[in-house]
Amino acid sequence: MAKAMARKLKDFNPTNCAVTYCMNIIGGKWKPVIIHLLRNGQNRYSLMQKGMPEASKQTLTNQLRELEADGIITRETFAGSPPRVEYHITPLGASLLPIIDAMRTWGKGQMNTGE
Repeated sequence: MAKAMARKLKDFNPTNCAVTYCMNIIGGKWKPVIIHLLRNGQNRYSLMQKGMPEASKQTLTNQLRELEADGIITRETFAGSPPRVEYHITPLGASLLPIIDAMRTWGKGQMNTGE
């Protein structure tokens, strides 16, 4: 058994692991929360900030930029005084919603067990 495990670990390559690939996209403390908030219509920076007050402004900004760079969300700027910015989930981002749903379901179940 130990030899089989050692062989599996030897053959593991993070660059061809689908879970690692996914975590490189949505990994980060707040990225799943951002996706969840956007799905629920909280598409303005200020609304997202209210939805996760523990996140610093810099962290929220960085994670939004990373999600945009990865094609998960789009950023739309509207002219005006002051200018308004909205974020939206792309079709690629929408494909992550079942994962976010599963995380939410799992989390609720664990929170309810009191363990």
